[in-house]
Amino acid sequence: MKYTTKSTYTYPAIFKEQSEGGYHIYFPDIEGCFTCGDDIEDGILMAKDVLAFSIFENYEELNKELPIPTSIHQLNINKDEFVTYIVCDTMEYRCKFSKKAVKKTLTIPEWLNEAAMEQKINFSQVLQEALKARLKVNS
Repeated sequence: MKYTTKSTYTYPAIFKEQSEGGYHIYFPDIEGCFTCGDDIEDGILMAKDVLAFSIFENYEELNKELPIPTSIHQLNINKDEFVTYIVCDTMEYRCKFSKKAVKKTLTIPEWLNEAAMEQKINFSQVLQEALKARLKVNS
């Protein structure tokens, strides 16, 4: 996957009230992106999660261009439906679920290596912490 600094996306979601209760939720702009929720709060949380998953797995990981979000005013809905925007953060999703590690080769001064080895410093941990701080990524 090619890293991108953009990780926050906003797309319209259509909530369809179900006769047995709860909501069926789908994103008209993102193919195969749908979920359900027991109530509005649960539906919004589920919608945020499925949107992040869909964008991460089907677009970012495959380096595919995302569709332009449709304005909520351009969507035709039925009387048992409503539309709202859902915001997701794929970086948050990536940090939470993508634990794949990659090996990196780096060069540091010999004296710094020796000092760190004496202190039994975990180089991988320090590098991860430094990169997260530099990129302003929480996980």
